[in-house]
Amino acid sequence: MDWKLELVAIPVADVDRAKGFYVDKIGFVEDIDATVSDDVRFVQLTPPGSACSICIGKGITQATPGSVEGMQIVVPDIKAAHDELAERGVDVSEVETFPWGDFVYFRDPDGNRWAVQQVPPRD
Repeated sequence: MDWKLELVAIPVADVDRAKGFYVDKIGFVEDIDATVSDDVRFVQLTPPGSACSICIGKGITQATPGSVEGMQIVVPDIKAAHDELAERGVDVSEVETFPWGDFVYFRDPDGNRWAVQQVPPRD
């Protein structure tokens, strides 16, 4: 049986601000923006090429906005990813190199922390 991770909730304080950040600055694709009731708004966003999406919204999670750490996106070219994020106005770190890959880091407007990794070639 396959077990596929397809959706991760990211807690945010201001849904529209977060949606603008993830779509306009990071480049995620808006899949769904549905207001279900006065208490529930569901926004699903997907990184280009990814099988896993994030959801933000109102009534989605009880986690504290900004409390997520360790979200990671994998790209084929870390320098190109860094440059694209910087050009879009994201406060992105410089490239850091480790034996397990090259990384850049950024935070969303609430402080949720993300890593972007280029995996090293495997022998």
